[in-house]
Amino acid sequence: MDSIFIGQNSNGHEVLNLKRANRHGLIAGATGTGKTVTLQGIIEGLSAVGVPTFAADVKGDLAGLAMAGSPLTKTHEIFAARAAEIGQQGWAYKDNPAQFWDLFGEQGHPVRTTVSEMGPLLLARLMDLNEVQEGVMNIAFHVADKEGLLMLDLDDLQSMLVYCGAQADTLMLEYGNISKQSVGSIQRALLQLRAQGGENFFGEPALEIGDLIRCDDSGRGVVNILAADRLMSSPKLYSTFLLWLLSELFETLPEIGDPDKPKLVFFFDEAHLLFNNAPKALLEKIEQVVRLIRSKGVGVYFITQNPIDIPDTVAAQLNNRIQHKLNAFTPRDQQAVRSAAETFRPNPALDVAQVITELKIGEALVSLLQPDGSPSMVQRTLIKAPSSRVGPLTPQERGVMITTDAVGDKYDAMIDRESAEEILAAKGAQAAAAAQETKAQAVADKEAAAAAKEAARADAIAAKEAARQQAVAAREAAKPSMADRMLQSAARSAATSIGRQVAGSFGKSLVRGILGGLFK
Repeated sequence: MDSIFIGQNSNGHEVLNLKRANRHGLIAGATGTGKTVTLQGIIEGLSAVGVPTFAADVKGDLAGLAMAGSPLTKTHEIFAARAAEIGQQGWAYKDNPAQFWDLFGEQGHPVRTTVSEMGPLLLARLMDLNEVQEGVMNIAFHVADKEGLLMLDLDDLQSMLVYCGAQADTLMLEYGNISKQSVGSIQRALLQLRAQGGENFFGEPALEIGDLIRCDDSGRGVVNILAADRLMSSPKLYSTFLLWLLSELFETLPEIGDPDKPKLVFFFDEAHLLFNNAPKALLEKIEQVVRLIRSKGVGVYFITQNPIDIPDTVAAQLNNRIQHKLNAFTPRDQQAVRSAAETFRPNPALDVAQVITELKIGEALVSLLQPDGSPSMVQRTLIKAPSSRVGPLTPQERGVMITTDAVGDKYDAMIDRESAEEILAAKGAQAAAAAQETKAQAVADKEAAAAAKEAARADAIAAKEAARQQAVAAREAAKPSMADRMLQSAARSAATSIGRQVAGSFGKSLVRGILGGLFK
């Protein structure tokens, strides 16, 4: 089979050529016009011919692809009548092989990637960082790569930022300024990311792309359904994850050109979330991936309410177009109608701008690539009836699907192996121990120096005291003994007495001499 049936127009069957299905596409239309049923029918057709698909389930109703429809539902008569009207031969209710995924691990297998695989650009988008903060993030990644530090989860990234902040003076000479304010801002953004559930998304085991690209035992392509109802409350996480997944597919898959049928077809519901407030660098990344991933055999289809939500550079890559009804109540709506009408190959029999506002539920304007690569003339088409359930699964049904699919419990338990956080913590502990040892050695050296100084002081005092004692002893030794002092005292007394006697005799003689001379 080289094509899948889409619907019926005035000229016959409208089909999607499988060899051109990787040329991307757009499904647009206002709420309630039948976009989900159209998407469901395309996924069913791709699965039947062995093409795996991946779809974000924003409202929860795409999960019904895993179950066959039922004639007891209120839509049965509508779909049965439509199948009969367009000649949908062999229409019957049937299920599709499905795998359920959930970033939060609640409604499907956990989906994880590592911080290193996500890269600084997508993380900066996810955390809404400015250019300076994104520069610091790039430095953290470069330093981690240079020093062989694995960054697997948010704890690793946080530890790496702390390390870069602490080593800012050293790293500045090689990488530029790393301000503590920027590091602090990124850390606060990390806290917000954790609060949004981003902590569940980063870690191991990381998703292996091969688990998305598989067929069941009967050759039907597996339908991968991402539970995105809760994820929609974190639009940055939603859009960043989908872009990361596309980037991983692009980097993993080999070049194969235009295969006979796609290897995988991707469906982005609520596509405007991918582009809202996206910086220029991110838009360029999206455009690059969408433009180049075609040669990997991957088709990308955007589903949105308004076709002008898609940037022109991306919209130019979308060759297969299905446009449901658009309202034209406001100037913006009218602009969307004109823009949508101008993207189709004109059909002289249709006033496209007028018809877009008149389409019934389940009708669409369709232009698909033909085998030669040219777009078909736009046709008003009644979309085929789906074979699977239109609506959500019960929690019990979903639980059975999750536990019995081919993935099993491969991703259920998170693994925390040694990475940047543990290595840096060990280095920090070693550095702290070394610093403590150095401090203890310094204290010991200081105490030893003080003891040596005190000992020297005591020795000086002792030497001084010894010298004093020696001086005292010398003086004492130089003093005469008691007997000598008594003899010296006696001698002095005797000398004094003799002197007095001599003096007296001499005086008397002198007086006599003087008087004798006077009286002669």
